Amino acid sequence: MDVLKVSAKSSPNAVAGALAGVLRESGGAELQAIGAGALNQAVKAVAIARGFVAPGGVDLVCIPAFTDVVIDGEERTAIKLIVQPR
Repeated sequence: MDVLKVSAKSSPNAVAGALAGVLRESGGAELQAIGAGALNQAVKAVAIARGFVAPGGVDLVCIPAFTDVVIDGEERTAIKLIVQPR
């Protein structure tokens, strides 16, 4: 499954476009966000992507989960949003 990393400075429209493209190509994707700002942008991107793929008859669902990532040798907890068609 492709992992799209989202930051607090990410454009929700750009992330939504990338998410829609990955969903059409491989059928599922994972958004990874660390921090409240990044999670906010990721959730907005999922909502926008739902609008992008809905005309094609695709209804998206989002499954939140925790994951541990290592950044600069330091372990951090991230939220991953698994996005799949219903």
